[in-house]
Amino acid sequence: MKIILKNKKTLVYDDFQFKCVIGASGSTWNKVEGDKKTPKGIYSLGPLYYRADRIKKPSTRLKTVKIKKSMGWCDDIHHKKYNKLIKINNQFRFEKMWRRNHIYDLLIPINYNSNKTIKNKGSAIFIHLTKNYKKTLGCIALKKNDFLILLKLIKKKTRIQII
Repeated sequence: MKIILKNKKTLVYDDFQFKCVIGASGSTWNKVEGDKKTPKGIYSLGPLYYRADRIKKPSTRLKTVKIKKSMGWCDDIHHKKYNKLIKINNQFRFEKMWRRNHIYDLLIPINYNSNKTIKNKGSAIFIHLTKNYKKTLGCIALKKNDFLILLKLIKKKTRIQII
Protein backbone atom coordinates (compact mmCIF):
# COMPACT_ATOMS: atom_id res chain seq x y z
CA MET A 1 0.00 0.00 0.00
CA LYS A 2 1.27 3.48 -0.91
CA ILE A 3 0.62 6.95 0.36
CA ILE A 4 -0.06 9.06 -2.73
CA LEU A 5 0.34 12.81 -2.93
CA LYS A 6 -2.48 13.20 -5.43
CA ASN A 7 -2.10 16.95 -5.88
CA LYS A 8 -0.69 19.92 -3.95
CA LYS A 9 -3.45 19.66 -1.34
CA THR A 10 -4.43 15.99 -1.01
CA LEU A 11 -2.62 12.99 0.47
CA VAL A 12 -4.36 9.64 -0.09
CA TYR A 13 -3.91 6.32 1.68
CA ASP A 14 -6.38 3.53 0.91
CA ASP A 15 -9.85 5.07 1.42
CA PHE A 16 -8.52 7.96 3.51
CA GLN A 17 -7.93 11.46 2.11
CA PHE A 18 -6.02 14.06 4.08
CA LYS A 19 -5.71 17.76 3.37
CA CYS A 20 -2.03 18.67 3.19
CA VAL A 21 0.41 21.28 1.94
CA ILE A 22 3.67 20.90 0.01
CA GLY A 23 6.62 23.08 -0.98
CA ALA A 24 5.96 26.75 -1.74
CA SER A 25 7.27 26.28 -5.31
CA GLY A 26 5.30 23.08 -6.04
CA SER A 27 6.87 19.73 -6.92
CA THR A 28 9.67 18.73 -9.27
CA TRP A 29 11.67 15.87 -10.76
CA ASN A 30 14.80 18.04 -10.50
CA LYS A 31 15.06 18.99 -6.82
CA VAL A 32 17.84 21.38 -5.78
CA GLU A 33 18.76 22.36 -2.21
CA GLY A 34 16.77 25.42 -1.17
CA ASP A 35 14.37 25.51 -4.15
CA LYS A 36 11.25 25.11 -1.92
CA LYS A 37 10.03 22.24 -4.11
CA THR A 38 8.78 18.81 -3.06
CA PRO A 39 10.61 16.00 -4.93
CA LYS A 40 8.49 13.83 -7.25
CA GLY A 41 8.98 10.07 -7.17
CA ILE A 42 8.34 6.99 -5.03
CA TYR A 43 10.18 6.81 -1.71
CA SER A 44 10.35 4.69 1.40
CA LEU A 45 9.79 6.27 4.80
CA GLY A 46 12.07 6.59 7.80
CA PRO A 47 11.11 6.17 11.45
CA LEU A 48 8.71 8.41 13.31
CA TYR A 49 10.46 11.14 15.32
CA TYR A 50 8.39 12.72 18.09
CA ARG A 51 8.67 15.21 20.95
CA ALA A 52 7.97 13.12 24.06
CA ASP A 53 7.70 16.28 26.18
CA ARG A 54 4.73 17.43 24.07
CA ILE A 55 3.12 14.23 22.73
CA LYS A 56 2.80 10.77 24.21
CA LYS A 57 4.24 8.02 22.03
CA PRO A 58 1.80 7.66 19.11
CA SER A 59 0.23 4.38 18.08
CA THR A 60 2.14 3.24 14.98
CA ARG A 61 3.91 0.26 13.42
CA LEU A 62 6.86 2.46 12.49
CA LYS A 63 10.04 2.50 14.52
CA THR A 64 9.86 5.50 16.88
CA VAL A 65 12.60 7.87 18.01
CA LYS A 66 12.30 10.55 20.69
CA ILE A 67 13.62 13.90 19.51
CA LYS A 68 16.41 15.30 21.69
CA LYS A 69 17.63 18.89 21.93
CA SER A 70 20.94 17.87 20.37
CA MET A 71 19.36 16.46 17.17
CA GLY A 72 19.57 18.12 13.79
CA TRP A 73 19.33 17.20 10.11
CA CYS A 74 22.37 18.25 8.11
CA ASP A 75 21.56 20.48 5.12
CA ASP A 76 25.14 21.65 4.57
CA ILE A 77 26.09 20.53 1.05
CA HIS A 78 29.79 20.56 1.99
CA HIS A 79 29.47 18.22 4.97
CA LYS A 80 29.95 14.44 4.80
CA LYS A 81 26.72 13.96 6.79
CA TYR A 82 24.63 15.93 4.25
CA ASN A 83 20.96 14.85 4.47
CA LYS A 84 21.54 12.74 7.60
CA LEU A 85 20.51 12.91 11.24
CA ILE A 86 23.32 14.53 13.24
CA LYS A 87 24.27 15.77 16.67
CA ILE A 88 24.21 19.53 16.20
CA ASN A 89 27.15 21.90 16.53
CA ASN A 90 27.82 25.31 15.04
CA GLN A 91 30.43 24.21 12.52
CA PHE A 92 27.99 23.43 9.72
CA ARG A 93 24.40 24.13 8.64
CA PHE A 94 21.53 21.99 9.87
CA GLU A 95 17.78 21.89 10.36
CA LYS A 96 17.07 21.94 14.09
CA MET A 97 14.67 19.15 15.09
CA TRP A 98 13.89 20.44 18.61
CA ARG A 99 11.89 23.58 17.77
CA ARG A 100 9.82 26.18 19.60
CA ASN A 101 7.02 25.89 17.08
CA HIS A 102 5.21 22.58 16.85
CA ILE A 103 5.81 21.56 13.23
CA TYR A 104 8.39 18.91 14.18
CA ASP A 105 6.52 17.52 17.20
CA LEU A 106 5.83 14.60 14.84
CA LEU A 107 7.83 13.95 11.69
CA ILE A 108 8.71 11.15 9.32
CA PRO A 109 11.70 11.53 7.00
CA ILE A 110 10.93 10.76 3.37
CA ASN A 111 13.92 8.76 2.13
CA TYR A 112 14.69 11.12 -0.72
CA ASN A 113 18.38 11.54 -1.65
CA SER A 114 19.34 9.48 1.37
CA ASN A 115 21.11 6.31 0.20
CA LYS A 116 23.74 7.50 -2.24
CA THR A 117 23.43 11.15 -1.29
CA ILE A 118 24.06 13.64 -4.08
CA LYS A 119 25.24 17.04 -2.89
CA ASN A 120 22.80 19.90 -3.53
CA LYS A 121 19.92 17.58 -4.59
CA GLY A 122 17.87 18.44 -1.50
CA SER A 123 17.75 17.42 2.14
CA ALA A 124 15.48 17.23 5.18
CA ILE A 125 12.36 16.24 3.24
CA PHE A 126 9.81 15.23 5.87
CA ILE A 127 6.16 14.60 6.50
CA HIS A 128 5.53 16.95 9.43
CA LEU A 129 2.83 19.02 11.13
CA THR A 130 1.09 22.23 10.15
CA LYS A 131 -1.39 24.43 11.96
CA ASN A 132 -2.42 26.69 9.08
CA TYR A 133 -1.43 24.89 5.85
CA LYS A 134 1.34 27.41 5.22
CA LYS A 135 3.46 26.19 2.31
CA THR A 136 6.65 24.36 3.26
CA LEU A 137 10.28 24.48 2.13
CA GLY A 138 9.80 21.16 0.28
CA CYS A 139 8.17 18.90 2.87
CA ILE A 140 4.61 17.60 3.11
CA ALA A 141 2.65 18.89 6.11
CA LEU A 142 -0.59 17.66 7.74
CA LYS A 143 -2.74 18.70 10.68
CA LYS A 144 -1.93 16.78 13.87
CA ASN A 145 -5.15 14.70 13.96
CA ASP A 146 -4.68 13.61 10.33
CA PHE A 147 -1.02 12.77 11.01
CA LEU A 148 -2.04 10.58 13.98
CA ILE A 149 -4.63 8.74 11.86
CA LEU A 150 -2.05 8.18 9.10
CA LEU A 151 0.41 6.79 11.67
CA LYS A 152 -2.09 4.11 12.69
CA LEU A 153 -2.58 3.03 9.06
CA ILE A 154 0.95 2.85 7.66
CA LYS A 155 3.71 0.32 8.32
CA LYS A 156 7.47 0.06 7.85
CA LYS A 157 7.20 -1.01 4.20
CA THR A 158 4.74 1.75 3.23
CA ARG A 159 6.05 3.98 0.47
CA ILE A 160 5.04 7.46 -0.62
CA GLN A 161 4.43 8.47 -4.22
CA ILE A 162 4.72 12.17 -4.98
CA ILE A 163 3.11 13.00 -8.31
